Amino acid sequence: MKKLLLATAIGLASTSTFASIETKDWYDEASPKAKQFVKDNIVLDFYASPSGTGFIKDSQVADYIDLAHERGITGASATIAAPNTPNLLAFKSEHGKWTKATSTAKTPIRYVETVEDFQLAHDNGEYAVMWSAQTTMPLEGDAKNVAVMAEYGVKTMQLTYNETELTGSGVISMLNGDTTGLTDFGKEVIDEMVKHGITVDLSHTSPYTTKDITDYMQKHHKGVPVIYSHSPVASTYNCEPHETIEETQQRMAKNNLKKGDPEYRLAACYRLLSDEQVKTVASMGGVVSVVAAEWMLDGIWPEDITPKQFAEMIDGAVKIGGVDHVGIATDDMMTVSKVVPFVQANPTKYADNGYMVNAFNQGATGCAELSKHMAGVVDSLWEMGYSDEDLAKIFGGNLMRVYAQTWK
Repeated sequence: MKKLLLATAIGLASTSTFASIETKDWYDEASPKAKQFVKDNIVLDFYASPSGTGFIKDSQVADYIDLAHERGITGASATIAAPNTPNLLAFKSEHGKWTKATSTAKTPIRYVETVEDFQLAHDNGEYAVMWSAQTTMPLEGDAKNVAVMAEYGVKTMQLTYNETELTGSGVISMLNGDTTGLTDFGKEVIDEMVKHGITVDLSHTSPYTTKDITDYMQKHHKGVPVIYSHSPVASTYNCEPHETIEETQQRMAKNNLKKGDPEYRLAACYRLLSDEQVKTVASMGGVVSVVAAEWMLDGIWPEDITPKQFAEMIDGAVKIGGVDHVGIATDDMMTVSKVVPFVQANPTKYADNGYMVNAFNQGATGCAELSKHMAGVVDSLWEMGYSDEDLAKIFGGNLMRVYAQTWK
């Protein structure tokens, strides 16, 4: 992957792409046994490629799915609600665009309605597509619209996307000092989600709001698990996930760290989870799916994430939450050719003091496209001592267990 130079990002946005479509393909380096293991088991991805900001042509989605299916990936959770869907009409439009794009694949598509659809897709040579939401903005302030999103097939939903929404605060709001927790409206939304069988997703959500959500769930919806759909674990990299920008700056000054020093940070590794957050979700029977996004590998920021690095992320989560409570995700954009210009044009969406762009400038602009990494990840996890049963849980079984408990 070529390094993304911020100074030229806007000029290149319309002609160049940086992300998994162009990253190294590790498939041929994996063992035949690992390749077959992927094909023999249910393997579930999670990606986010907003139309226009992520995928530009339907063929990009189709080609992505066809390669994934060819190499044994069972299916994926695809995001159809994010900052590009600020209202219900935009959400419905995005649903239509994604449905059209996925349907152009050569691979037969099974749109997920029940947990059994994953197994059916695996058995019948289909690719399972499940819809997810990374924001509650399409609700337009009315919790009753949760039912509408459920009708459109949304199976998991975050309460916030980075910033503060009507439901609570996001991780970037936390960076900038917002300590808002779960609001009364957020509680109404959770009640409706449980009622309509949508899994509560805590990714992108501030530690204040996640704490309130898990407390509320354990009191009012006891026995209903929650997930982090795409979040790494901070202790894997010994980084600080919950500092404000001001606190990080104070820590840098206290330790006499300056820009250019290996340990210098512009901000906390805000998208990563504390051990406490992981343990809480595990205690509720939930799942933390680690995400192989290069810019979240704090301090490493690889130009091309390796299967071993992805396996180390998984192992780091298992050490904290246990093998029954870890899953996988990529959060892949398919292409991020427009991401940096978007960040510059929407500073309130990524007001992280330049943390993410700094990682981009070091080449960490992509994700581990699952079809190109999964077999290699299997080899790496086997080398770490994981059993076939362990891998089957991590790659899909754990999430399917949670879905069976939360979908109705």
